[in-house]
Amino acid sequence: MDKTKVDDMLIEMIKPKIDEIEKKFSSNQPLTQDDINTLLLKSQYNHINHLDQKLNETVEAVKSLEHKFEKLEIKVAKRLDIFEERLNTFDEKLNTFDEKLNSFKQEMEANMQKALNKNMMTLIIVIGAFLTLSKIIDKF
Repeated sequence: MDKTKVDDMLIEMIKPKIDEIEKKFSSNQPLTQDDINTLLLKSQYNHINHLDQKLNETVEAVKSLEHKFEKLEIKVAKRLDIFEERLNTFDEKLNTFDEKLNSFKQEMEANMQKALNKNMMTLIIVIGAFLTLSKIIDKF
């Protein structure tokens, strides 16, 4: 038990009286009110010392918890940083994918337009050839 100088001084101040009371009590002599008060005072000093010890233990436990929370906070911050980096990487990849998808869509639309134009031109040529051939056949 950690005692302060004041604790030691207080106990030392009443120790002679406590020794006298213990002798009195062991020889079955009656205790005076002053004796009882001195015993109560010693009991209170012991109780205060016990509470001080528990307070010190509690303070140490709180410091330990604070240290653990600091470590946990650092770990969480690191993991959040890693998560944020991964999220940013994912966002960049998603943007790249979106750009490629839009580019592919534009390419497909251009290819479809070319195919439609080519088919229309072929259809017009075939219809023109068919009409021309029809006219030629009609003249014979």
